[in-house]
Amino acid sequence: MARHTGSVCKQCRRERTKLFLKGDRCLTDRCSVERRGYPPGEHGRRRVKETDYLMQLREKQKARRVYGVLEKQFRAYYRQAIGEKGRTGENLIRILESRLDNVVYRAGLAVSRKQARQLVTHGHVAVNGRKTDIPSFQVRQGDTITIRERSKDSPVVKQALESFQREQVPWIEVDRKQLSAVMVERPGGESVDVPIRDEMIVELYSR
Repeated sequence: MARHTGSVCKQCRRERTKLFLKGDRCLTDRCSVERRGYPPGEHGRRRVKETDYLMQLREKQKARRVYGVLEKQFRAYYRQAIGEKGRTGENLIRILESRLDNVVYRAGLAVSRKQARQLVTHGHVAVNGRKTDIPSFQVRQGDTITIRERSKDSPVVKQALESFQREQVPWIEVDRKQLSAVMVERPGGESVDVPIRDEMIVELYSR
């Protein structure tokens, strides 16, 4: 399975905004965007002409990096969003928000989406009582996500619960004692922690 193995802080600097790829560290003064708020590389401080295409591309790249999705899979999500009723951009964000690794992160069971992805792939998470180790699994309304019994004493999960500082999304109900979460409604077509202009992504793929 392909994945990004480079510095995630460089990804935040490239988009010139916090993508919260390192969890709580992004909320401290150690955040690289706070310390060096310009793109990485020797030409990072140069002024770049912001064309429509460039802004659309940057929004698409931002969304990909926030959710940890590669280009091929992102395009597949876009095609799926086109086929659903409603605004394509909202549908796209809703699909991304419904990924199992993202729901684990939103529920506060991991400090970052990358950590949530590891919990899922290592078999620590169950959906409706069945072990599910596919990060891209689409969680549906009414599904219950739990940390498996053998994994409830994991220091990773305990750290996430103790350091939870994010805004709780309204479409997930979390039981911190049982280490479980229920998707009570479909996600809204917006991103809570990182604003994404979904209409620009649609414009880019519509070219």
